[in-house]
Amino acid sequence: MAKEEEFRVYNSLTQQKEIFKPHVPGRVAMYVCGVTAYALSHLGHARAAVNFDVLCRYLQHLGYEVTYVRNFTDVDDKIIRRANELGEDPLSLSNRYCQEYIVDMSDLQCLLPTHQPRVSDHMEQIKDMITQIINNDSAYTVDGDVFFAVDKFPNYGQLSGQKLENNRAGERVAVDSRKRNPADFALWKAAKPGEPSWESPWGPGRPGWHIECSAMSAHYLSFKFDIHGGGIDLIFPHHENEIAQSCAACQESRVSYWMHNGHVTNNNEKMSKSLGNFFTIREITQRYHPLALRHFLISAHYRSPLNYTVLQLESSSDAVYYIYQTLQDCEDALSPSQEGSLGPEQKGKTARVTAAAQECISRLRSDFQSKMSDDLNTAQILTVAFQEALKFINSSLNTLKKKQQKQQQLSVVQSLIEVEKEVKEVLNILGLLSSSTYLEVLQQLKDKALKRAGLVENDVLHLIEERTLARKNKDFPKSDQIRADLTVKGIALMDVGKDTIWRPCIPVELEQPAAPVELEQPAPPVEQVQQEHNTLPVEQKTASTTD
Repeated sequence: MAKEEEFRVYNSLTQQKEIFKPHVPGRVAMYVCGVTAYALSHLGHARAAVNFDVLCRYLQHLGYEVTYVRNFTDVDDKIIRRANELGEDPLSLSNRYCQEYIVDMSDLQCLLPTHQPRVSDHMEQIKDMITQIINNDSAYTVDGDVFFAVDKFPNYGQLSGQKLENNRAGERVAVDSRKRNPADFALWKAAKPGEPSWESPWGPGRPGWHIECSAMSAHYLSFKFDIHGGGIDLIFPHHENEIAQSCAACQESRVSYWMHNGHVTNNNEKMSKSLGNFFTIREITQRYHPLALRHFLISAHYRSPLNYTVLQLESSSDAVYYIYQTLQDCEDALSPSQEGSLGPEQKGKTARVTAAAQECISRLRSDFQSKMSDDLNTAQILTVAFQEALKFINSSLNTLKKKQQKQQQLSVVQSLIEVEKEVKEVLNILGLLSSSTYLEVLQQLKDKALKRAGLVENDVLHLIEERTLARKNKDFPKSDQIRADLTVKGIALMDVGKDTIWRPCIPVELEQPAAPVELEQPAPPVEQVQQEHNTLPVEQKTASTTD
């Protein structure tokens, strides 16, 4: 790729874009809050995972060695409640859903993080940090519970803009009279009957929600590291409390860049388990190829809201099919075993890349670098220059079919090779380049389209035969009706010479113009989001990326 521009990221703490500079040159330490494992993960979880996977991939592309930590919360009120409903051991339940999450992430082509720590495996680190906070006079014990004293941390609210004076007793949350300040939050919870517990200096119990990430990030990355990420719903209270307790445990604690992705919405309402308006990753990938879902999730800027619609998923599926069909056609044309393609003796020769190909590559590189270096603006990458590269490949494939001098033919081939290489590089960094063959991906996309249409391939082939017979009999109304009926179901018929083939398409009834959705909106100012979070209960855990 071209020489990298300065990489700028939006820092939620300073509310501005900043040039990225890691603590240690050449190395990046990144911690991202993972899921609370008590059910199958939904699109909110998928968005966070995919967005930070793109960040990890891009940092690696820039030459950094990335230590990526993403945790599992496997000890939590929601897990205990769900386990009790099912009559299952809480840790067994959470382990099952941790494994399901890993399967979903593999389907979405998310790289495995360097570490995937679980709360239940890090009790000693958590207890040690709580002890340090108590020793530093920033926490106090009450009846086996340990609370963080927010009054001891003057900078409380620096990330979210949350003001302590807004957290008046009796408003929005139940008052715990044992607290010195209503905003104080639990570091350790005393054991209750029927709940998992661990021994501690304050009696048996389990950690509060916030302390786990402070303890595990410090354990794997130290108290100073580069990037802390998560959903925007985590700004308050989770990440605000993390800053307070980490600084209380170690005054040198510092995260350089706080990065937060926007919500996934359904009909413009936040999608979450708590609201019951969510779709699980599994529900979507049963009907759409995981690559189509990944394409959809990066089709908006990571800080923007992303509104879920069937049309957007269909559009992403269609875009992925076009990409892979283009790559397959290119592979077929460049394969020495393909009838009518260049022989091995010609493919072995080098030739100059055409001026048009050089311009295409230059535009794609420049476009990719300028947009990715500007706070990961993936929303614009797969549009103009990338589409031009795909069109160049298809145009060059048509040129290869024409008779021309050997040297000209070699030049077209070399141009195809170089442009294809650049296209694949972009796809790889975005996580859209599958380890499966192009043909396998295309067939998988077709299988998903058939499933959505309620058909099997033999049904389509039978209708193609009926249409062929109708055309032979000059019954064009029937021929047109068969094609139209299939198009409504997302199946397009294409006449190629004397044959008719089919491919997935956007169902014609979905192609009506719609009102603009969040996909086209710029990322909202974080202060606007923070004002919304100022109305949240201090101890409320909002649903989205961890819920």
